[in-house]
Amino acid sequence: MQKGLDRIRQGIGILNPSEKKVAEFILKNPQEILDMPIATLSKKTNTSEATIIRMCRSLHFKGFRELKISISAYISQEDQKGNKYQDISEGASLTEIIKSISNNNMYSINSTLAILNPKSIEEAIALLDKARRIIVIGVGASGIVACDFEQKLKRINKWCEAVTDSHYMLTTSVHLQEDDVVLAVSYSGETKEIIDALKIACANGAAVISLTGYSTNTVQKMADTNLFVSVSEQSIRSGATASRIAQLNVIDILFTGLASLNYEQSVEYLEKTRKVIQDRFTGSRKNG
Repeated sequence: MQKGLDRIRQGIGILNPSEKKVAEFILKNPQEILDMPIATLSKKTNTSEATIIRMCRSLHFKGFRELKISISAYISQEDQKGNKYQDISEGASLTEIIKSISNNNMYSINSTLAILNPKSIEEAIALLDKARRIIVIGVGASGIVACDFEQKLKRINKWCEAVTDSHYMLTTSVHLQEDDVVLAVSYSGETKEIIDALKIACANGAAVISLTGYSTNTVQKMADTNLFVSVSEQSIRSGATASRIAQLNVIDILFTGLASLNYEQSVEYLEKTRKVIQDRFTGSRKNG
């Protein structure tokens, strides 16, 4: 099946004039489309939102959201043919590096905000709130994100464990139950260790929340609730910098949303953890 822009190019001939107008705009502005709500596209093309939905279905997309996911994946694949290390350039000054990295990170967060679905965030927070146990799995840079979520949830006395070792993922997944939740962090959505662990978790009835790049991928298909970050990384990077920042931003949203559901209790737990750490360092200075 044709993906992204190729599917639009191949199918544009079957569209009616209004739908074709939308398709031509998308082909000319694919990157802009990723951050564009359907209402904005409607205004820019002088068509109705219903026309855009019909165009999507005529091209065999379930809707505008799926069309954007497919275009995003297509752009990511095309970008991989270019510079392998877009963060690193020969002879760049420190000022240029500071500006480049900061701009990339801000772009990644802003692009992610444009594709985050509030309903999916709400569903994810509800699952986490009711969970007996929360397991966060991730490998490499995604493992760092998993560990960040663990330490945050422990501060509000929510049972959470970050698992970054492939063997430990399997042995942990074997013991999951229906009232447990797995948060799977994988930018590509195709990490074999993550997929293998999810097969076991799903078989045991555990709920799965995915946090992946904005594309159709295996991890996303295995999840009950899908959360996405903007696709802006190359397949080979200097350390998955921008995607990690975007993932951490989503983790902060989940943590804050979860803490807010039980505000008074969360504040009490946060104060206890703050105090015990503060006392630890105060005591160390006194003993020193």
